[in-house]
Amino acid sequence: MAHRTLASTPALWASIPCRRSELRLDLVLVSGQSFRWKEQSPAHWSGVLADQVWTLTQTEEQLYCTVYRRNKSHVGKPTPEELQTLRQYFQLDVSLAQLYNHWSSVDPHFQKVAQKFQGVRLLRQDPVECLFSFICSSNNNITRITGMVERLCQAFGPLLIQLDDVTYYGFPTLQALAGPKVEAHLRKLGLGYRARYVSASARAILEEQGGLPWLQQLREAPYEEAHKALCTLPGVGPKVADCICLMALDKLQAVPVDIHMWQIAQCDYNWNSATSQAKGLSPPANKELGNFFRNLWGPHAGWAQAVLFCADLQQPRRAQEPPAKRRKGCRGQEG
Repeated sequence: MAHRTLASTPALWASIPCRRSELRLDLVLVSGQSFRWKEQSPAHWSGVLADQVWTLTQTEEQLYCTVYRRNKSHVGKPTPEELQTLRQYFQLDVSLAQLYNHWSSVDPHFQKVAQKFQGVRLLRQDPVECLFSFICSSNNNITRITGMVERLCQAFGPLLIQLDDVTYYGFPTLQALAGPKVEAHLRKLGLGYRARYVSASARAILEEQGGLPWLQQLREAPYEEAHKALCTLPGVGPKVADCICLMALDKLQAVPVDIHMWQIAQCDYNWNSATSQAKGLSPPANKELGNFFRNLWGPHAGWAQAVLFCADLQQPRRAQEPPAKRRKGCRGQEG
């Protein structure tokens, strides 16, 4: 089965009213939130959502989508329920224009960035996929994370469908990742030390926390409680926990702090930590920086962070550099 484009098979597409200023696929789907979308043909993005393969494209006023189900006889226009899944994934009930206006009114630097980077919004992801994807993100870059997540799905996820020469897999279950041979297999697939964290976290959730409901109920827990709970899992530190809180657990105030955000804070906001003068990132300084941005941007601080992070990724070579190799100082400066 071949990938379809809107021009070739218009009857199989459904549309959702959505301005590009509210959502830009070309920015959001490559911004280090999800690692399962690829531009398979110009301006047509294909990926896996809710164990179905989707192709998305857009005009200035509409978001178009088609879905490839496991049953090949039911390929085509999404149902109303499937469209609602997509709306929830992109959180289209949130007005990005209102958020941008607020952030621009309190933050001159954001106002400047927003002129070039409209339409950057936050995805609401499955907690299991988000957790293990960001365990793979440790000391890594987007290209390598994408490859690791894809190999993880190929090895342990359910086979969904093949389009052209691309085979798509669903994300593995906790049970699939908790098997006794998972770590060794993932090491052979190039996950390195992250392989142990993947299998150990899956086992910890199943054996110590009672399984998937524990992870899902963190959506209802307060931010600090959810963050603390996630940090008990192998391979989950404060930054990874913040990513999961923000992108999968509805903690809109979570601000993941890595070297990107550290540089942005120092260079664009003249921020310096009062709690740590040591080089590099530390949990107290990271929390302090998160509080700085929360106080500046308000309840949706994590969304604003996503905009600045996306803009920073567009700097030449930024997305390809592992964090450990980036300078701790400002861009364009020595030291």
